[in-house]
Amino acid sequence: MTAIPVERGLCADLADAAGDPGEGTAPPAEHWLLIEHPGPWGRLALKESGLDPAAVASLTTWAARVNGRIALVRKVGRRAPVLKRPSRWFRIDARPGHEEIRAGEFADATELSRVASAQGHVVSGPLALICVHGRHDTCCAIRGRSLAAAVAEEFPEATWECSHVGGCRFAPAMVLLPHGFTFGGLRPDGANSIVHRYLRGTLDTEFLRGRSSFEPIVQAAQHHARAATGATGIDALRLVEEVRESGSDWRVEFADPRCTVYLRERYFPVDRPLTCASEPAKRIRVFELLEVVSGDSGC
Repeated sequence: MTAIPVERGLCADLADAAGDPGEGTAPPAEHWLLIEHPGPWGRLALKESGLDPAAVASLTTWAARVNGRIALVRKVGRRAPVLKRPSRWFRIDARPGHEEIRAGEFADATELSRVASAQGHVVSGPLALICVHGRHDTCCAIRGRSLAAAVAEEFPEATWECSHVGGCRFAPAMVLLPHGFTFGGLRPDGANSIVHRYLRGTLDTEFLRGRSSFEPIVQAAQHHARAATGATGIDALRLVEEVRESGSDWRVEFADPRCTVYLRERYFPVDRPLTCASEPAKRIRVFELLEVVSGDSGC
């Protein structure tokens, strides 16, 4: 990436110009909870949603306990102030080997407070979340809405607009569930092919930021392992071990195919906002590739 002096501008435009690496930036979450809410969404979407505060507090506690992430969702283009039916919820287990989507409905605060443990019913999926949260970040609204419209045209049932995902400078963001694969910088004319590949069990890795159920260092290592091995399967490169070998150096081992990636975690100086609503940051975290070592299957 390039360190460039910039004036105040849109965070995604500035990140594009600087060439910020996206690998290792997927939002950390082993579980997701999606709550249908037509809006409007405040900057702090869940807190300012108008949903019952006690239910919100209960769900927030659940998310902290299970390494979960809660997002508000709505169907693409829907701006109705109220729903004329019960609202939907989706609870997703994104952990490798446990991938599942369960869904249900809630009609009041009591039912909402129980959705984290409700049985619901299994949904075959997938779900495509696209961040359009303009009150949190301008780039998400500008870039996200056109992307959401394009994906929803072909996948209307699977596609949902969602509140803040994270990594606004990589807008537009799309998350494919149940696996939690997060993409950034997508173009409306190319996003549907990514969904098609996901349905076939493979990944287009060009815009892949990582898988939410992995720590950032593992996300970045898997990016380099995929590049080295050519492995594109959604279940390829199973994590075996991640080891901090020194203060900033890491070794991450994968299987199927076998591959070991050595990375250095460091911070790159910048002087620009990482979200449109924030003050300029002083640095960003990057994962520098040191070495990729071949295994029995070859890297």
